[in-house]
Parts: sequence; C-alpha cells; structure tokens
Amino acid sequence: MTKWLLWMGLTLLTGSPLLSLALVAVLLFAADRFTLQVLPSPMRAFKRWQRAGELAGTILTNPHDRRARSELADIRVGQRRYPEAVDLLRPNLDAGDDDVDTLYLLGVAYLGAGDAPRGELLLTEAERLDADYRQGAIDLERGRFRLQRGDLKGAREALERFLQVRQGSVEGRVLLSRALDQQGLDVEAQEARDAAWREYAVAPRFQKRRDRWWAYRARPSRPLTYAAVALVLMGVGAYLTRFLPTHDLSGSYYDEPYAADDPGGEDAE
Repeated sequence: MTKWLLWMGLTLLTGSPLLSLALVAVLLFAADRFTLQVLPSPMRAFKRWQRAGELAGTILTNPHDRRARSELADIRVGQRRYPEAVDLLRPNLDAGDDDVDTLYLLGVAYLGAGDAPRGELLLTEAERLDADYRQGAIDLERGRFRLQRGDLKGAREALERFLQVRQGSVEGRVLLSRALDQQGLDVEAQEARDAAWREYAVAPRFQKRRDRWWAYRARPSRPLTYAAVALVLMGVGAYLTRFLPTHDLSGSYYDEPYAADDPGGEDAE
C-alpha cells in the first residue's frame, strides 16, 4: 500500500504513470541498497564481469598461471559457461592439480558441459578426498545434474543425502520436490515444497537473500499474486487520476484588462 501511495503521489506530480513507476522502482532499489539489501546488486555482477576480463588478460599473457585459470573457471561455472570452464581447468589437472577444489569444480564443469561420466568420476574422487566438502555440495551438484538428464532415482538419492547434511537448504528441497514430481509422487513433492517454504520463512535475513528465488519456486503463486495485486492497484490509480481536478492557471490574470469593471474608464465621462 505504501508503494501504491508513493506511485499515486508521483503520478500527480509528474502527470505520467509510467514515469512515476520508473521513479518508484529507482527509489525502492536505492532504499533496499541502504537497508535490507534483498534485491540483487548489479555492481556485484559488474565486478565479476570486470574480474573475468582481468583474469582472461592474465591467462593470455601467461597461459601457465593456474591460479588465474581456477578463479576464472569458477566464474564461468557461475555463469553456466561450462565448456569454457572445462577448457580452463583441464590444463590444471594435467599439470598435477588434483586437490579437492579442482576436482570438484572440474567435475561440475563436465556435468554442465554434458559429459556426465567424467563429471561423476571427478566428483567421486573429490568425495574420496573430502566426503563433507562444503557441507554436501558434491551431492547437491550430483542431484541437480542427474535431475536435468532424467536420472530421477539417482537425483533423489543424492538430494536426500545432501539434506541429511544441510537440512535447512531451500534449494535442495525444491530440487527434491521436482524429482519426486517427475516420479509421480505428488504428495511427497508437495511436502518437500512446503518444507522448503518453512525453512525460508524462519531463515535469517542473509540466508533469505540467497534463497529467495528458490523459495518463490517452492510457491510460485506468491510472486504472481503480488504482481497481480500491484497491477490492479496501478490500474485503479491510473483510472482515478483522470477524475482529479486540474488547475489551469493560463490566462487567469490576463484574460481581461485591468479596467474591466469600468468599461468606459475615465474617457466615458
């Protein structure tokens, strides 16, 4: 309601509902940056893009800089540019980097690039080195990519193992609900989605910022309802502004001469 009133006030000032909507969006984004920081930061994405350019330049100058290759591969995986990440990390593995970080990242890159056997093999080797790596991240990635390629049984097993380690994961529960849905287990899938929303509702603020999109996937009707209500309110507001009184000040002082009350003036005598 506060946002609607703000939009109405700006519409009265500017005379343009669309311009007022843009101003409201800018004001809300600015307010979020200085308070809750719930909305994604464009500066963070810009800095990652800038850092990726710097790392690419470093690798071009020194192709044997394995640290730069690993960092850039991590960025490319986050951007879902998996084949590029494979090309970046494969020389590191060939050079002897067989630590858990390299094996995990390269395994995820191979899975994303469509090479499931190599990806699964590398994740298994990473799990052998550290079974609790990043609190079950290996099983989370296994479940995600198994679900994408239709291995529903394997995805469910991996995600259930992951949730035993990280019970408060909204993402893990949403992915599990998708696997259950595709297996025809509608009741269990709905229970998983409800559990995901409950975990989101009681999570601390920093975790909500990270999990909000997965929570909305658990209950997609929530953001759609909010958007529908906002559109209805804006439509009603735009309709009501047509009936507000307007003040036309043009000509209010100069429509008639100063001596209009005395048509004849002094010359009439």
